[in-house]
Amino acid sequence: MVSTYNANGDNGDPGSTEGDLNAWKHRPPYRVHDKAEDFKVRYEGSCHCGKVKYQLSREKPLDAKYCHCTTCQKIHGAPFQWAAIFHKDDINFTHGHHDLGWYESSEKTCVHKLPCKVSCAYCRTPIMDEGRNMILLFPTLIDFKRPEDRKNFDISCHMFYPRRVLDIPDGKPKWTGINNESDLIEDSPQEAVNELKRKRQEEDEKKHQKS
Repeated sequence: MVSTYNANGDNGDPGSTEGDLNAWKHRPPYRVHDKAEDFKVRYEGSCHCGKVKYQLSREKPLDAKYCHCTTCQKIHGAPFQWAAIFHKDDINFTHGHHDLGWYESSEKTCVHKLPCKVSCAYCRTPIMDEGRNMILLFPTLIDFKRPEDRKNFDISCHMFYPRRVLDIPDGKPKWTGINNESDLIEDSPQEAVNELKRKRQEEDEKKHQKS
């Protein structure tokens, strides 16, 4: 898809849903759910200026994490990224299809190419990271009505913790890179460390038996 993003806060999208260039508006996560569909609204979120608004149907994310990688630090202008993972069908954009901008960080382009980062083209609020199969939403955009709703988004772990800019001694597992694909360090619970060792020993034994 060709980028139509303009520097003045207008991404050049007139709001149409017709034609090949607008095909993405008919696919998750951007497809607007019909009122007749069984989409139970549990949460609502929006960007800072309110041009982009969405609803969520899932009570709890599939997972939630703090990412301390330098890309997240720079793009969010914050010590870390708080991300919650959802299926693409779990979100319903109610406003702002034509107010979205894209950024593909590996090639540093504004083309809608997966995986990519999605933001409001006007106020620049990061909306989500869109992957090939899932989306990573940012809970700070959600209007939590009750403390227990906020608790549903508690994190399970930290990623890229060695790149942190501040210590967070919360007793959560802390990975050197992507969780379950790197090593646990420092403040990680001992039971998590032991479980990781057990799993990797089993994997090594299986590899040895095959060889």
